[in-house]
Amino acid sequence: MSNPLSSGSIALTLIVTSFHSIPASLANESTAQTERIAVVGTRALPRSVDDSPVPIDIIDAEEFERQGSTDMDAMLTTVVPSYNVNAQPISDGATLVRPANLRGLSPDSTLVLVNGKRRHRAAVITFLGGGISDGAQATDVSVIPAIALKQVEVLRDGAAAQYGSDAIAGVINFVLKDADSGGRIEARYGQYYEGDGDTLNLAANLGLPLSEQGFINLSAEYKTADATSRSIQRDDAADLINAGNSAVANPAQVWGSPAIDRDIKLFVNAGLALSENSDAYLFGNWAERTATGGFYFRNPNTRGGVFSGDGGDTLLVGDLSDGMNGNCPVVPIVDQIPDPDALAQVAANPDCFTFYQRFPGGFTPSFGGDMLDLSLTAGVKGEWANGLYYDFSAGAGRNEVDFFIENTVNASMGPNSPTRFKPGRYVQIENGVNADFSYPMDTWVFSFGGEYRKETFEIYAGDPASWTIGPLASQGFSIGSNGFPGFQPRDQGSHSRENIALYTDIEKSVDDTLLLAAALRYEDYQSFGDTINGKLSALWDLSERFKLRGSVNTGFRAPTVGQENVRNVTTQFSATGLQDQATLPPTNPIAMQKGGKPLEPEESFSYTLGAVATLGDLYVTFDYYHIEVQDRISQTSPLTLTDDEIQALLNQGILDASSFSSVRYFTNDFDTTTQGVDLVANYRLSSGWGDTSFALAYNWNQTEVTDFNPANISDTKVRLLEQNLPRHKGNLSANHRIGDYDGLLRLNYFGEYFEDHLDSEIFPIEGEAAWTVDAELRYHMADGVSAAIGAQNLLDQRADEHPWQGIAGARYPATAPVGINGGFYYLRLSYDF
Repeated sequence: MSNPLSSGSIALTLIVTSFHSIPASLANESTAQTERIAVVGTRALPRSVDDSPVPIDIIDAEEFERQGSTDMDAMLTTVVPSYNVNAQPISDGATLVRPANLRGLSPDSTLVLVNGKRRHRAAVITFLGGGISDGAQATDVSVIPAIALKQVEVLRDGAAAQYGSDAIAGVINFVLKDADSGGRIEARYGQYYEGDGDTLNLAANLGLPLSEQGFINLSAEYKTADATSRSIQRDDAADLINAGNSAVANPAQVWGSPAIDRDIKLFVNAGLALSENSDAYLFGNWAERTATGGFYFRNPNTRGGVFSGDGGDTLLVGDLSDGMNGNCPVVPIVDQIPDPDALAQVAANPDCFTFYQRFPGGFTPSFGGDMLDLSLTAGVKGEWANGLYYDFSAGAGRNEVDFFIENTVNASMGPNSPTRFKPGRYVQIENGVNADFSYPMDTWVFSFGGEYRKETFEIYAGDPASWTIGPLASQGFSIGSNGFPGFQPRDQGSHSRENIALYTDIEKSVDDTLLLAAALRYEDYQSFGDTINGKLSALWDLSERFKLRGSVNTGFRAPTVGQENVRNVTTQFSATGLQDQATLPPTNPIAMQKGGKPLEPEESFSYTLGAVATLGDLYVTFDYYHIEVQDRISQTSPLTLTDDEIQALLNQGILDASSFSSVRYFTNDFDTTTQGVDLVANYRLSSGWGDTSFALAYNWNQTEVTDFNPANISDTKVRLLEQNLPRHKGNLSANHRIGDYDGLLRLNYFGEYFEDHLDSEIFPIEGEAAWTVDAELRYHMADGVSAAIGAQNLLDQRADEHPWQGIAGARYPATAPVGINGGFYYLRLSYDF
């Protein structure tokens, strides 16, 4: 730069440099200087940035490479201690796009960027998310292949005043590779110790020149993963078998990871120098995958609306005759077995029908979705003659999920019901335009800009069989594809919202030891009005070895268009068995009768205080954070519907309401205070035995629900919000290299947690703390070829088995931080060129 700042304001220099238009033709020359620049802040090796007033972690691509998992959520939870993700084996849409939590907050409280630009959220809304993630609609980071990444930057601080909505917990920025030559080809195969979950991953990256002044970097990944099962036989299924029912599967219900088919990811990142002082850039992706998971077992004696209408005393027999005069017999169930003589009479009468004839062992639906993700961002940035840096960009993103459910029925259709349904599709579309400017003035940096965004959520109706009201509905048979009824034509539609934002940032190097920064952002939303948020931060160099940093900020999270408008019916466990629970828009008359009202944004106040120490080869950062969030958005607990309320739904034209037992809606209905500590330490050691690096990363996090409406939020949900995530989480790793060999050993710790098993509020689980070990040995051969063998959870650590296993057949707690699948070994072969 022509105007370098004083030595005490390195952070300012680097921030301005990140706005400066480096010629795209030089982007592949990843020198130490360019690698130290982070879009969300500054960068200093090895992990955390010490010249930033707020805590930022830089995670190099190699940290993702050296893991057994290839799922981005799972990889992040290994390297970012305050990042948590659960298995979600039977959780409707959450099985397809797993919710993840940063610093103890909901998934959609973390803003995701790619190359510094806002990433669109997923179409999936997490209706079942273990309490803390219930109702969240977040970004699907699993569509990002690790091989496309140059680094990942994690801003562990509230940043709504800088980036807008969703940045209450922090910001994760995925920086794409920008080399114009060379590349990498990688093949990986792995399997769990139990012999299932076979995973094959093929990935490639290629850098190409784009004329003499640019680059185009291409990445691709293909993956398949078999399902896993960590199940035991359910008690009710075992009782059926003991009673003589040989048609019941063993296990009747599977708890495990879903099967992943055709998981294809493509990313492109390109840049071109238009002149000495301006660059054009473009990046985008295309991804698709199919995921199939399990659902709850439908007992052939007791499942209401399909097999029985009286809790299992008799079978539900449908009369197919026009005048319901088929004289169908009553089929009593005695000692777990329907009376064979009465059942034979049903079979002999063409006017009578029972699903027991088709599914004598009951059935367990398989639920899944075909997912598609697209994005494209383009822009131009550079420096004008007056020294003003600019960045103009426009982006569009689309995420959609087309649901399917198999091995189930629309009971109201009787014998004419198919067993595979397409219940409908959710689509999330986001478009945005940005203009960003920055102007350095001696020891000042003045930044400002504006943003326009449009967010659209679309619902498409399912195939008619998934929602139609069949002729047996009036006889007590349930309506719609059992387990996930289809979206009806009246439910489909497109809902949009626009917003505009203006912001300004000022940073000042007071002297060689003090950096001050301030940010202010104004946003105006079409649905609920405007909001203003601010941030102050500072970095104080006490000495060359020790620094203090801190920030204070206000923030907000706007309700998503999906949360404002979605309709959904899901099957959940309860004290009386499986029940269909409807999620309605908060402005629906029935929701409003239960207390629903238009959603408002969440509002937050937070502060951090930390220290950075560099003691020779030892580097340590310690940061305390405190986050208060008011009017948090979530789903209410299930609210029982009275007969009058069900009739009111029927009068609205919701003709399947007769099968609803309760209703939920999105609401601003509770406040929380979250506090925690992040500790990061790195140490490097060189000797005649090779080079060794040690890394410690630890997080303590505590959430307290400070206010809630007991009519909507139950005590169990309060406890889930406070204790479902482990309070303590961390890892200690050692990397050692000597000659052509290098090894990795990582020790992971997960603290105690609480689970409301089956989302039922009647089966509490007190989860114990656990340790796991990861290990890898890699050999570097000639000509860029390397081979590695490794294991995640080397010692096959499992969560403690819980006392409610027989209720639904889950051997381990579904939300156990240590996971449910156990040890996983893998082989990896790569070629760098």
